[in-house]
Amino acid sequence: MTAANEQRGSATVAQEMFAETPESIELRTKQALERRMNTEPSLAIEQGRPTKRDRRQLADWNRWSASVEPD
Repeated sequence: MTAANEQRGSATVAQEMFAETPESIELRTKQALERRMNTEPSLAIEQGRPTKRDRRQLADWNRWSASVEPD
């Protein structure tokens, strides 16, 4: 950071206030590569969001399931 400003400004003003170092450039490119190589979290979802019917069935199951209550 080369300067500080009390007031919120535009992106061009913000760019003038910060200087990117070779270390920060390397870290940014490394993180971008890691994000690109990792799997997409949404691909793990097989069925999507539960429907209203699914939620009701789950709530009903939770209501009537046997549970052991602590003494």
